[in-house]
Amino acid sequence: MMMKKLLLPLLLLINIVAVAQKNYADSLKKFQQDYVHSHEVVKEADWKYFKFFPVDKKYCVLAAFEKINDPKGFVMKTSGTKTPQYFKYGTLTFTVDKKVLHLTVYQSQQLMKDDKYKDYLFVPFTDLTSGNKSYGGGKYLDFVLDDIKNNTLLIDFNKAYNPYCAYATGYNCPIPPRENDLPVAIKAGEMKFGKSH
Repeated sequence: MMMKKLLLPLLLLINIVAVAQKNYADSLKKFQQDYVHSHEVVKEADWKYFKFFPVDKKYCVLAAFEKINDPKGFVMKTSGTKTPQYFKYGTLTFTVDKKVLHLTVYQSQQLMKDDKYKDYLFVPFTDLTSGNKSYGGGKYLDFVLDDIKNNTLLIDFNKAYNPYCAYATGYNCPIPPRENDLPVAIKAGEMKFGKSH
């Protein structure tokens, strides 16, 4: 009888976890579908060339955020001729596969002047899949200031996306600074586009 009493809450907990994981995977698949269907560069005829890593919740991590005071900023290299000015906004520290990792968060000087995008934060990065299963120029993540809560920020690498340069030439795509080269394989988010240009 005691075993049954213990087993029931355990089964209930397992069921709740399974439902939560399914809901999470379903929400990510919807996110990916919306991303593809609203893409500004890739037209419907080429949607079939989008590829994503399987959704994996281990790549949704809570990072500690530390603010950086960067009054001067720097020029972030791009794939084109433009030289946009960025400021380092903060550092994210988190763990993937028991490895402590860091990413720098940036803020665009140009977007800071735009009321619509003034709270926009930018995290370009590369990892050990870059140039192999992922686009060689890295991937991007976007946040807003309100995403930082109690000096933490939830990073979901399943939402990482490719720059426009992955699909076509002629764009000025920011190149992730070396400090954002992750020494691990992040098998999450968008993969290399299936059609060359």
